[in-house]
Amino acid sequence: MNEDHFISNSSAASGDEKNGLLVQERRNRILEKLANERMVKAAELVGEFNVSMETIRRDLEYLGQLGYLERVYGGAVCKGFYGLEPDYSHREIKNLFEKQAIAAKTAELIENGDTLFIDVGTTMLELAKCLTRKSDLTVITNSTQIALTLVGNPSNRIILLGGELRSGELSVSGFLCEYGLQRFNANKAILGVGGLTIDGGISDYHINEAVSRRLMIERADKVIAATDFSKFGVKALNSVCPLKKIHVLVTDWSVPDKTLREYRDAGLKIIVAPESASR
Repeated sequence: MNEDHFISNSSAASGDEKNGLLVQERRNRILEKLANERMVKAAELVGEFNVSMETIRRDLEYLGQLGYLERVYGGAVCKGFYGLEPDYSHREIKNLFEKQAIAAKTAELIENGDTLFIDVGTTMLELAKCLTRKSDLTVITNSTQIALTLVGNPSNRIILLGGELRSGELSVSGFLCEYGLQRFNANKAILGVGGLTIDGGISDYHINEAVSRRLMIERADKVIAATDFSKFGVKALNSVCPLKKIHVLVTDWSVPDKTLREYRDAGLKIIVAPESASR
């Protein structure tokens, strides 16, 4: 978002502030957070701005009516099309409990002896931590962090793909990675999600990693996608696959029932990880 998206002084009423922040200033700061983080949680905004939950709900409703965001349970996500991925260090800790719960539920779909493609990303890294308790896995991955997490179990076979190394994510991609993927088959591909929409399916920010994801999908018998609530309604730069290519999606308890129904009506099988799974 640029400055043209921000709200003018005349667009917000005054009088509901206790800490001196004008309404439009607070709402502009909410938009700034959305631009940087792709999502906001209402409870965190209450603490940050020292206002009531009702005030924050009014802010989010107002911004939603203007088309800046989409309301989700407990907060809001950025609405629209995005070409830039949030910084890895931020993604690593954002929605951590949700990602841990999703990882634990996804791990239940993995059986000892499986051959897996495992994608890059923070949710996939949490999944790898859960898979250290599995045995006799063959894991083919383009994430050095995932390879290092899983290699400690001597019963598992870890194949790290080659390619150009990306800082932060420590993933590899490019023609060497693609060359390697074309020579393997797996019974399951486990994918992270940059964005997810009904009409566009899975999308991603990184061009080369999107190509790697497509190859994993092509060469796996079953595709399992895993994502937290903040990716619903987001369309990133690169299309990866339509919903019909996904055999099952694992997500968390924060996705509204209405949203789940819409995606299920579109033919997507969804498993919801309970909050207790992150404990």
